[in-house]
Amino acid sequence: MWPLMLTVPLVLNDSRNPLHYTKIFPESWYTIDDSSRPKPLGLCLGLITVAVGQLLCLFVFFFFKYGFMSQNGEEPLSIQKRGARTYDYLEGVTTHLSQPEGFVLLGGYLTGTWMFRLMPPAYYSFDGGIDYAKVFLCLVIQDGIQFVMHLLEHSVSPAFYKYSHKPHHRFTNPRLFDAFNGSMLDTIFMILVPLYATANLVHCNVWSYMAFGSFYANWLTLIHSEYTFPWDQLFHCLGFGTPADHHVHHAFFKYNYGHLFTWFDRIWGTYRHPSEFAPKQFNEGV
Repeated sequence: MWPLMLTVPLVLNDSRNPLHYTKIFPESWYTIDDSSRPKPLGLCLGLITVAVGQLLCLFVFFFFKYGFMSQNGEEPLSIQKRGARTYDYLEGVTTHLSQPEGFVLLGGYLTGTWMFRLMPPAYYSFDGGIDYAKVFLCLVIQDGIQFVMHLLEHSVSPAFYKYSHKPHHRFTNPRLFDAFNGSMLDTIFMILVPLYATANLVHCNVWSYMAFGSFYANWLTLIHSEYTFPWDQLFHCLGFGTPADHHVHHAFFKYNYGHLFTWFDRIWGTYRHPSEFAPKQFNEGV
């Protein structure tokens, strides 16, 4: 599933493919010039890349949740012992996609920063392919800044926390569709500020930006899952964030502030392994 999140940039950037971007779009749509406004092709392709990744995640999660991908056809192991919340899948999808503090605000940020030329010049370039080293660096830096912002939201001011991050913490046993369900202030402070800072620290081309955006948005969604995934044990070994790691934060509030990685929590001393820290709360093996 993870490589398929990059379907759009992988297909459009393959010169052997009849769908290579130079074969289906006029050159004037992707060449860089001194026009007052950047061309929207890169922006549109980036938004489509994230959308395709989201649809893939939702599609796979449906079959995973309802036991179609398990040998016995049963619901997968829930992270918390009290079990996963029951809900209608269509309601979950509708809630997830309609949150104004989620994709609406993110889409507005991406459109505004792109069309008003607020991104570094490298981001508008179609030259080259996906630079995976830069994509990974973006994910690490984004998560590092987001970790700091998250920690500050919890500790700087009770009044600020009440209006920013507390709405998201009403979910003590989150589901996949709670990922962007919070407040506008929370999204701005903990997602948009780190996004813009990361963009100015790591200068990617348009393909790498697409890859980073898809990985980031979908990983942030997946860590809110109410179930463990087949790759979670490997992720634990590598220090990558898992749904169980994030459930610790939602259940206890003061641990596991990181999202994509556990490295920053380990450095700060705030990481707690789910089943080892609270065996009465979390199922063994999560």
